[in-house]
Amino acid sequence: MVSVPEITLNSGHIMPLLGMGTAVYPSVGSNAFITSEILRAIELGYRHFDTASIYQTEQSLGEAIAQALHQGLIKSRQELFITSKLWCNDAHADLVLPALHKTLRNLQLDYLDLYLIHLPVSFKPGQFQSPPPKEDLMPMDIKSVWAAMEECQRLGLTRSIGVSNFSCKRLSDLLLNVTIPPAVNQVEMNPLWQQKKLREFCESKGIHVTGYSPLGAKGTNWGTNRVMECKELGEIAKARGKTIAQVQVCLRWVHEQGVSVVVKSFNKERMKENLGIFDWALSEEDSQKISQIQQFSAFPIDIFVSADGPFKSAEEFWDGEI
Repeated sequence: MVSVPEITLNSGHIMPLLGMGTAVYPSVGSNAFITSEILRAIELGYRHFDTASIYQTEQSLGEAIAQALHQGLIKSRQELFITSKLWCNDAHADLVLPALHKTLRNLQLDYLDLYLIHLPVSFKPGQFQSPPPKEDLMPMDIKSVWAAMEECQRLGLTRSIGVSNFSCKRLSDLLLNVTIPPAVNQVEMNPLWQQKKLREFCESKGIHVTGYSPLGAKGTNWGTNRVMECKELGEIAKARGKTIAQVQVCLRWVHEQGVSVVVKSFNKERMKENLGIFDWALSEEDSQKISQIQQFSAFPIDIFVSADGPFKSAEEFWDGEI
């Protein structure tokens, strides 16, 4: 079983630097199928799992954890690092705690290792519609929502708290009103969207960065093939003799930036290969070539932009940091 490197967050808790994501699009099968694939991942050595209420995979992950304990694949829940996220409909001060309680029931757990605000925007409370009606978009009262997140940590319902998809400016504003600083900012990150400015800012504030969509979210309803078809990455992969071409090069590059990375695959061999990024390194020439790749974000910003909403453009959503 592969040993995955770990980092100590500013909360004092340890997080494995490679995690398995559970966002599924389109649906690849039943909840039982997803549970079985997560069990396979645990058997292979994955210990960090990332979910969210909006993914509708919390229950499958919870069942996998229960079965892993029953089968003896892990000795205790403490061996796992479990992340979930607060969705926009619940991003209101009075709804944060109920939302986390629901997540914990879904997961059959007493606590999370990390709870994140999924996006820096709120929707009107109630049932989520996809895409959300533009009139449901609301500015987030980040001060009160974060205070509720802090209360979740103080109650022991999550060991660490953090955010996702926050810009430098949004983090700066948040840090003005915190007692407990965010431990993590989870953002899109890959060689075609390197987030250098954001990574440097987070490092200066002691906030760990986790990268999602390291392969460009290919196969989702919003991702692209640009990462996997990138000429420069293909050249590096060919020179390295990597059997899975760009995949390991992308994951290794993200890892070498000092961040953690969330990968996703329900293919057993790919799961194994994704764990194989820790026994080799990119050359200085490789890293230099990657640093010169033209940048492109695949994040689906349109659904959060509205002429009458809190964000009138993508530039405003990202505070001009795109």
